Amino acid sequence: MASLLHLLLLLTLSSSAAATLHHRPTASHNYRDALTKSILFYEGQRSGKLPPNQRMTWRKNSGLSDGSDLKVDLVGGYYDAGDNIKFGFPMAFTATMLSWSVLEFGGMMKSELLNAKSAVRWATDYLLKATVQPNTIYVQVGDANKDHACWERPEDMDTQRTVLKIDKNNPGSDVAAETAAALAAASLVFRKSDPIYSKILLKRAIRVFAFADKYRGAYSNGLKSYVCPFYCSYSGYQDELLWGAAWLQKATRSPAYLKYIQTNGQTLGVDENDNTFSWDNKHAGAKILVSKAFLVQKVQSLHDYKGHADSFICSLVPGVPSSQTQYTPGGLLFKMGDSNLQYVTSTTFLLVTYAKYLTQSRKVATCGGVIVTPRRLRTIAKKQVDYILGDNPMKMSFMVGYGPRYPQRIHHRGSSLPSVSAHPAKIDCGSGFNFMHSESPNPNILVGAVVGGPDDHDRYTDERSDYSQAEPATYTNAPLVGTLAYLAHSFGQI
Repeated sequence: MASLLHLLLLLTLSSSAAATLHHRPTASHNYRDALTKSILFYEGQRSGKLPPNQRMTWRKNSGLSDGSDLKVDLVGGYYDAGDNIKFGFPMAFTATMLSWSVLEFGGMMKSELLNAKSAVRWATDYLLKATVQPNTIYVQVGDANKDHACWERPEDMDTQRTVLKIDKNNPGSDVAAETAAALAAASLVFRKSDPIYSKILLKRAIRVFAFADKYRGAYSNGLKSYVCPFYCSYSGYQDELLWGAAWLQKATRSPAYLKYIQTNGQTLGVDENDNTFSWDNKHAGAKILVSKAFLVQKVQSLHDYKGHADSFICSLVPGVPSSQTQYTPGGLLFKMGDSNLQYVTSTTFLLVTYAKYLTQSRKVATCGGVIVTPRRLRTIAKKQVDYILGDNPMKMSFMVGYGPRYPQRIHHRGSSLPSVSAHPAKIDCGSGFNFMHSESPNPNILVGAVVGGPDDHDRYTDERSDYSQAEPATYTNAPLVGTLAYLAHSFGQI
């Protein structure tokens, strides 16, 4: 009789397991395909000497003498968006967020993990070059005003490659602390697969953060005419110091950084209700990151960060008392008209990451008496990603190369001009504008690029000249990589 009951129990369990398997929700999109493409995009943004395994083959070598003005090697790194400038501030943030994507969701990436790590390393190899001299960081290569006066392929670039730096006399705690965050986060990415490289990254991160903290100031104070309005440090440098310390605490487990966070959190603005997470403002990211130490690692002294993280998360949830976020009629989270999708991708990453921490610690978010479960956060995040991939009033994907309909005329020099293979002769500074103003689709498909996105009424014009809507950026894709890995895995696609 006992064996019969045991058999019946097994049958019940197996049938319920089969039912669960059968009722796994159907995916709205091919998240695995989108993940592959979101990482491939970085190969189209590469500066420097391209490797033999380069997959975005319409791109060729560029910027091979970068840094020679000041007799330093600054070859490599990424062009930030649709121009040919290497801005260190957003590049470092891109590296930090790619690393965080890998750290949280790399185990779900399968065959894409190596590609994601390559994308991180292309940035960190450059950041190591930019920080080789103590108390000095080379923060930009190229003069944006001169570069923007031309429409040239990076391979033809002949504008002056001005090199900008910060040092003790002209500090930049914002870009320095972000660079330290990137190096520290990446050290964790490579800790097992390349321990020697990981140690180099961490040692440099420690040195760079000390420089950021000791010599305080915003980098755009001294370099205003070069970095503003492009990547002006509007939010100040306090958020980066907190963010950098959080990453160093995570990478080193040193009590010194934990004490730094405990002592300086208030003065560095942890209580501020700034609900925009971007290359400029890291407060929200720091709150979520530090909350993990309390929720998952049980560091009781960081108890308050659960409240700080909840406060940010609750601002995003429609219908709760503290909701502060605007959504378009079509359901897209809307922060501002200039490249809005960067805020959508960064926010969705924080939603799925915080949901992970809450699940691991068996907690929920508390929003003014309303309980918000991890599942609710994931549902909000998925809806935003689905909007980007095509579930929107325009019925188009905002990721180039994904889905049947996507932007054809992105604001991107290399993509919009004929490739070197198709047109070996040089296309000079002014001649390129004939292509920029053309109504023809871009000849080179920058696969995986996520554009700036639609306006607050879900309208997208697909005009190359409209950089606020049509320009992709490295920091827009970086957090999306992690979210797509999570979605691809949760729907059994990977």
